[in-house]
This record gives sequence, structure tokens and C-alpha cells, in this order.
Amino acid sequence: MNPGSRIPLWIIALLAAICLGALAWTTFGFVVPFKHETGQAVLDVYFGGYDELTVGRMRQLLDHNEIASNLLQAMYAGPEMIFPALLTALLLLVLMRLRPSGPHFNRPIRPSLIALVYALPFIYGLADYGENISSLIAFGDSAWTDHAARLLPWMTRVKFASLAICLIVIARFGIVRAMHREEGET
Repeated sequence: MNPGSRIPLWIIALLAAICLGALAWTTFGFVVPFKHETGQAVLDVYFGGYDELTVGRMRQLLDHNEIASNLLQAMYAGPEMIFPALLTALLLLVLMRLRPSGPHFNRPIRPSLIALVYALPFIYGLADYGENISSLIAFGDSAWTDHAARLLPWMTRVKFASLAICLIVIARFGIVRAMHREEGET
């Protein structure tokens, strides 16, 4: 029995449901009301990225709208406190269940590459928490506000890039595993 096969599918499904619940809490409890209050989206949902100028405009908006500022801070103190950890755990468990292995360009995958694959969810989690911390500092009253405003767009890019890479790797190993299962049946 391989280590990944010991993870019951129901645990992964339960964790996925909890992640969806936390995402719904974030979306319907904070992102939608923020957009309704300000007419702008929260920076966390800018999938294409943004720059320091966008952070500056958001800071001005929050300085003049106390409700929006409170919504943003409550989002980071609520669902955004747990969602990155939940999604990191889900991604890691899915990878462990898939047991990354097999050929890569007709060669076995090196152990260092497998270790990097298992590190991807942690890179995502650290980047997401880094983005949340940078947001709190950039939109707060701190001596580090300007530094956090410069760092914030990069943390968002690293977060989405690592998440996208992780999802692509999961899809790749899922397809490879399904193909091997089909070969065994024929």
C-alpha cells in the first residue's frame, strides 16, 4: 500500500467542501458587499495582477470610506485567516493521493522534482498569507505602508502563479494516473 492511497477520498471531499464554504463566506460576506459599497473589486480578486498605482487608488478609497475599510479588515481577520491554510491542505492531500511519479519525457521523475511538487501548495499558502499581511499593512497606519504597497502586487502574482502551477500539476498527474489505470484494464 502506497502512502497516498491511505488518504480516504471522503477526507479530501470534506476538506474541499470546507474550502468552498470559506470561499463562499469570503465572496458573499465581504467581496460582494465591498463591491456594492465602493463599486470596485477587492484587490485579492485581480487575477491578472495590478500595480502600485492600483494599490494607491485603493488606499485613497479606503481612507474616504470607513465601511469599505472595515469590510476589508474583517475579511482578513475572518475567512482569509483560515482559507489559505485550508486550500494548502487540500492541494497537498490531493497531491499525496495522486502520488506524483511516472515518466517525464520517458525518464523517471527525479526525487528533487517530486519534492518541488510537494512544496507547491506551501508556496501558495505562504504567498496568500503574505498577500493578506501586505494588504493589512498597506491599507493601515504603519511606517511600512509604502513598502507593503510595493510588495503587495508581487505577492498576488506569486499566489496566483503557484496556485495555477499546482492545479496544472494535479491535472497532469491525475491524467497520468487515469491512463495507467486504463492500461491495466486492457
